[in-house]
Amino acid sequence: MKTWLFTSESVTEGHPDKMADQISDAILDAMLTQDENSRVAVETLLATGVAVVAGEVSTKAYVDIPRVVRDTILEIGYNRAKFGFDGETCAVLTSIDEQSPDIALGVNKSLEAKKDDSDRYNTIGAGDQGMMFGYATNETPEMMPLPIVLAHRLALRLAHVRKEGIVKGFRPDGKTQVTVKYSDGRPVGVTAVVVSTQHDPDLTREEIESLVVENVISPVIDDELLLEGVEIFVNPTGRFVRGGPAADTGLTGRKIIVDTYGGWIPHGGGAFSGKDPTKVDRSAHYMARYAAKNIVAAGLAEKITLQLAYAIGVARPVSFMIDTYGTEKVDLEKLRKAVLKTFDFRPGAIIDKLDLRRPIYRQTAAYGHFGRMDIDLPWEKVDMVEQLKKALD
Repeated sequence: MKTWLFTSESVTEGHPDKMADQISDAILDAMLTQDENSRVAVETLLATGVAVVAGEVSTKAYVDIPRVVRDTILEIGYNRAKFGFDGETCAVLTSIDEQSPDIALGVNKSLEAKKDDSDRYNTIGAGDQGMMFGYATNETPEMMPLPIVLAHRLALRLAHVRKEGIVKGFRPDGKTQVTVKYSDGRPVGVTAVVVSTQHDPDLTREEIESLVVENVISPVIDDELLLEGVEIFVNPTGRFVRGGPAADTGLTGRKIIVDTYGGWIPHGGGAFSGKDPTKVDRSAHYMARYAAKNIVAAGLAEKITLQLAYAIGVARPVSFMIDTYGTEKVDLEKLRKAVLKTFDFRPGAIIDKLDLRRPIYRQTAAYGHFGRMDIDLPWEKVDMVEQLKKALD
């Protein structure tokens, strides 16, 4: 019997990196609301008392970017100077330029379309080169690895008890981490939980620990999942008053493992937030997850990883790989061909299939892009099961 431990982390919406992601996606959503064909690549930097937005954009929309930045920060909960950051009074600096025409050459008309433009899905070329991964497993209802599922639930609960006033004295910044024991590839239980929350200075560590265990950990992790000898760490440094951008610089795209599968599978390195769907860093990751989830839902494998790779300006992926870790229920090559027959991984086809030219992105910018059962995301649907099965015939 082979056993091991695996750990994943999450962060709350008040973590400075996640604040930056949410601001970038709020700007993207605002532009898509007015112009669905907006091309957006926006980054946000947060530091003490300042938010800096920079990037390249091609759009017909007019967006009051400073207002979007401030509203997002206030919604997160940084609305008082005593929290170390205030959305109303912080400085907002912007540096937005037009998208490079050299990139637009390949996105507006792919390499394939320059040779044959009869297929409309050949029109859009990939917005960049790179590798993208998708994953699904039957070990949880979310079809996600248990460690990242629990870490996200804890982070979301930590924000919930603060915003709803269930617990007084908690502030927006926070981090969670969960270690799960596996035996022969299946989760057995939790061996360690770490929760750190920003707080008012008059709360003691003992009070915080009691509040977190009672109101955050216990409602999220069932007692039967906690293995004997489980270690619980709450604010292990003893104090977490200074948090958010006043304590740590925030930057878009610096929580890519939190955003995806908690480190369970490889990551191509490309971030999601602030990018419109012509950027395959975002859209191809979503399509890979969509395909993986439908494969597992169809009972064709217990778990699966997909890898895609693209060349900038080219519509069709340059490579496609699946790995079922020996759990496939049908011939692996037949499964591979069935997936390619069922799912079209060209950017234009992905955008159409998942209806990605909508302002749906801000909601994904905290608590993960995958396995979300609290919001309706098109790449989380399992509506291609029958098509997959037919493609195997």
